[in-house]
Amino acid sequence: MAVGGYHRLDRFIAANSKWSRRDVRLLLGQRRLWVNGAPATDINQLVGPFDRIELDGQLLQDLQPIYLALHKPAGIVSATSDAEHRTVLDLLRESLAVDQQPLSAVELQQLHIVGRLDKQSTGLLLLTNDSRWSASLMAPESKVSKVYLVTLENPVSQDYVAAFAAGMYFPFEDITTQPARLEILSEHQVRVTLTEGRYHQIKRMFGRFRNPVLRLHRIAIGDWQLDGLPEGQWRRIQP
Repeated sequence: MAVGGYHRLDRFIAANSKWSRRDVRLLLGQRRLWVNGAPATDINQLVGPFDRIELDGQLLQDLQPIYLALHKPAGIVSATSDAEHRTVLDLLRESLAVDQQPLSAVELQQLHIVGRLDKQSTGLLLLTNDSRWSASLMAPESKVSKVYLVTLENPVSQDYVAAFAAGMYFPFEDITTQPARLEILSEHQVRVTLTEGRYHQIKRMFGRFRNPVLRLHRIAIGDWQLDGLPEGQWRRIQP
């Protein structure tokens, strides 16, 4: 059974070679199976997506983890493919990283998005091929903060601050949002910090005040910030 993206060594070999699970014990005894540069010895060993696995000198897996920060412009869809609109992956194909380290076609196909933004929203997106990392960031119990600059059509007041801090009940889903921090920056602009990411949550919360959101711009997810990253460009980050 796979555990959080990890598989028993014998199951991995059976799925990725001509050998069956019953053959793996023989392969181990003959030192023909290597994991991360050393002979494998345990048929029950768990191997993950970033373990280097060799059989008879041939690579079965040598995947490197990828972690990216992207400054998404308006009009780009937070998806890896779309028949009608330019996607985040299209943007990555069209531009070099700020450190000039390109991504290969294979690496691009491995990526998924951590924390989407709608088409007209802008700001920080994270991308990775590490599903355990992305799941840990998005899990509700992790309470990873996401920070947004929000521009509104109508003036805001201190009533907004209290309502966001208390949480809002949405009867359609029968949920109450987690307490959120709202800081008034000017009459029409605020900074909002959430620890969850429900569907169109910020727009719906301001909708309670009948105050349309004109611009939604994410500046941080957890420890990662835009930090002057130009719009439309990306860089590699460390998890």
